[in-house]
Order: sequence, then C-alpha cells, then structure tokens
Amino acid sequence: MNARPADDPFDLGFDADDEFATPSIAPTVDPWADLGSPVGSIAPQAADPFAADPFAADPFAADPFAPAAASRGAERDPFADFPPARPNDEPEYPRMASASAPPSSAAYGQNPVHDMIAGAEASLGEAPVPRITINVFCARTDTAELVERASADRRLSRASTVVRAGGLAAAVEHFQNQPTPSLVIVESLDPAPQMIALLDRLAEVCDPGTKVMVIGSANDIALYRELMRRGVSEYLVPPLQPLQIISAIGGLYADPSQPFLGRQIAFVGARGGSGASTLAHNIAWTISERMQAGTVLVDYDLAFGTAGLNFNHDPLQGVMDALGQPDRLDPVLMDRMMARCTDRLSLFAAPATLDSDYDISSEAYEEVTQKIRAAAPFVVLDLPHGWNAWTRKMLIASDDLVIVATPDLASLRNAKNMVDLVRQARPNDNPPRLVLNQVGLPGRPEIPAKDFGDALGIAPSMIVGFDAKVFGQAANNGQMIIESAPKSKAAADIEALAQLISRREPPAPKKTSSLSGLFRKK
Repeated sequence: MNARPADDPFDLGFDADDEFATPSIAPTVDPWADLGSPVGSIAPQAADPFAADPFAADPFAADPFAPAAASRGAERDPFADFPPARPNDEPEYPRMASASAPPSSAAYGQNPVHDMIAGAEASLGEAPVPRITINVFCARTDTAELVERASADRRLSRASTVVRAGGLAAAVEHFQNQPTPSLVIVESLDPAPQMIALLDRLAEVCDPGTKVMVIGSANDIALYRELMRRGVSEYLVPPLQPLQIISAIGGLYADPSQPFLGRQIAFVGARGGSGASTLAHNIAWTISERMQAGTVLVDYDLAFGTAGLNFNHDPLQGVMDALGQPDRLDPVLMDRMMARCTDRLSLFAAPATLDSDYDISSEAYEEVTQKIRAAAPFVVLDLPHGWNAWTRKMLIASDDLVIVATPDLASLRNAKNMVDLVRQARPNDNPPRLVLNQVGLPGRPEIPAKDFGDALGIAPSMIVGFDAKVFGQAANNGQMIIESAPKSKAAADIEALAQLISRREPPAPKKTSSLSGLFRKK
C-alpha cells in the first residue's frame, strides 16, 4: 500500500492491510480488539480511539474451553475468544445487584433496532398476550422495576407474572424441583461461556413447552445466533422500555395464521350531543378513502346509533347479530353481516331500535371486537355515551382513544374523569386525544380551548368550529363532510386528524401528461 503524505487529513493511523489481517499475520496491536466488550464498558482514550481493550483475550492464549470443545469432536466453541469476566460483572447471588452496579442500562447507549421495531409495530394494533404464566429472574433492581411496569400494562392483563431476584443462576436452582411455567425470562450479566453453561443446565429442567427469553449484556450477533441455535426464544439487550418487553412477549405467542391485528380507534363523547359519532364516521371514511386503508366502522350505540343514517344504509344484519353469537363469528359470516359502504370501508351498523334491552356481556363485546380487528388494518369504534363494564374495557383496550367534548363545564368534568382513568389504567400508552367540537356556538358562554386543555393536561388535537349548515347538509344527504363540502375548514380539520390517528399520508396523485388527452380513444 502506498504511503500517504504527512499532512493527509484522512489518515486515521492504520493501514487497510491491517484491518483485514488474518490471525497468522495479525499486527502487534489489533485496532478492533475492543469490539469484544460490551459497548460503553470501557472509557474512551483520547490518544487513540481504536486502542486495544485491556481486558480483551489474547488470540494466541490457550483456550480455557478447549477440553469441552475437544470432547465434542472437531466443532469449535464460538465463544472461546470472548473476553474474561471483569471484576464487577458477577451479580451478587442470591441478592439482586443494585441499579448502580455495572453494567447499567445507560452504559449501553441507544438501541436503534428496538426503537425501529417498536415504531413499525405502532402503525398496527397490538394483540393482548394470552393467559399464560411468566416467571422473571432479574439480576438488577432496575430490570425488576421495568418488568413490574410491563406486567401492569393492559396487554399483559391476562398473563400472571412473578418476578424474582438472582438472575439466570437463581432460575436454574429454582426449577430443580419445580415445574416450569409457559415463559421464563432470565437476566444474565455473565460472560458468554458462563451464560451458555447455565442455559444448558436450565434446559435440562425445563418442560418441553416452556419458552425462554434472555436479557443479556453483550450486543453480539454471534452470541445471538448461538442462543437461537440452542432453543432460546428471544434475546434482548438494554436499554429496554416496558413496551419492548411486552412486544417481545407478544411476538412469541402471535398467531401465525393471523397476518395482522387492526388498529383499534375508539371515539367517545364527554357528554351527550357532543358530536362524537359524526366525527367517528367522518374519520373512518377519510382513513379508507383519503389514506386508502381498509377500515371497519362499528356502531356500538345499539339503541340510538346513527351510522346507518349517515352512510345512507339500512342493512338487514349488523353488529347485534354478531354480539348474539360471538362464538360462531368467522370471516365468512362477518362479511355477510357487514355493509359495504365503499371498496375499502365496511360498516357494522347498530339496529337503532328499542325492541330489546340489549343485555349483552362484556365478554361478547370483547370477543367480537377482537375478531373484527382481524378483518382490516383500522377498526373505528363508535361508543355510546354511557358507562358500564364493557365501555370501560373498550376505552382501556383501544390503541387510540379520542374524547370529543364541547367547551362547557359538564364536558370538562366528564372529560377529566375519563383522562384520569385512562392514564392510570394505561401508564405505558400515549394519553387520549382531545377534540373540541361545536366551538363558537352563538350566544353560548364557552371555556377557552387553552384553559380546557390545561385543566386536562393535554392540548386539543383538533378544534372544530360550529357550522350548522355544513354538518346539517352532510347528515341530511347521507354524506361525509369531505364529500358534501370538500373546501370547508371542517373538511381540512377532519383530514388532518385522520392523518394523525392513522400515521399515514394520503398517496400522491398520479401525474398525467398534458398530451395524454390527445391519444384517448373517442
């Protein structure tokens, strides 16, 4: 390789030949030797950013695991070259290591892979974890607190979670004379060879159907592949958030026959007559037609629902038929019960009659909603202004909750009660969205939008002005606002809110040539 000039600004102090050197011709100082250690575990040196790790294993030293590898034949141990344990890496057993004991979560920096996966999955709905038992063995107190926060989440409400101290070693000891649950989550701060050895001992006492998830300290692809080869279901590296733990658990029990779960969006009025149903119908139509995404609108206001009127449909069957026989509801029967409003929008209309008392269990509502979510990427629920067990469950279980209020004192009180309830029941979710409707009604004293939002602790996502002509004309014609008054401010606000909720942008219009009309067939 040609020598560089002395003033070369791109000279980093090493040659390309050294970068790809084989062990037989390795240089005296390997510039990449510190890659074997966890990120952030060694303080950077100002003189040389690629200085060798003082703890790195000597590539020419005797392999401490050579006898074990020899007993397995010619197979080479992929973890023979891992660095030895550092002085503080061993957790104190059986007590749990303190949060300040290295390595801490902050030492690992950001984890872009987990953030990317979480962001991608946020555009769709999240399935609740089934009724399973989870045993977690933590080596650090902050991990135990993280798991406790995750276990209180709505998505893990069906699962039973037990958190213990001691890490991987404690799990091996505990299950020597105890049956293993559906899922075992273990944390290990040990070097890779010791971790593998303990996992092999754990595998000897695990039942065949038990899944094992490992939380480790080394962000290393070789270690990940070896764990997967040995039957570990998932391997996570700090820093972690509760939703990442929940997503990893949910991924282990996802139904392979169900390709997705639609995002559940619930609309509820802070009081009667606030316009929640009208906005729910318009948002559902806008997501399907403007964002071009498959959408199902479910009118759960069984006695007084207006979805059929607003879409000018009077179906023979509707959501009441599904609630009456939730166990028989399959994709074929569901397709017959839904009314097709557009190519992408389907409607589960309410009967809107008083012939029945509609005494339906909350389990039926939950089962029907779960099956509807498998039919389209977006499911919009129009919830009645009432309070019972099933409406409470729907509010808490929805991926997005939109509270529609008018700027008066009664709406403020009711909206605050809803927001406080949802925040307590959904600590790991975003707060509900607030929409102020019918703002500027002539002759009515109103609470300013800023004061209304400050009282709830959330800023309004949309403020819809009072426009009796635009909304009245759309309702009488059985049309949506964007259809009847596309240039109105209400239409622009509704489309903006639909983009915010769906996390999608409308597709760009197709470009046509100015000469294309000359070649059309007449």
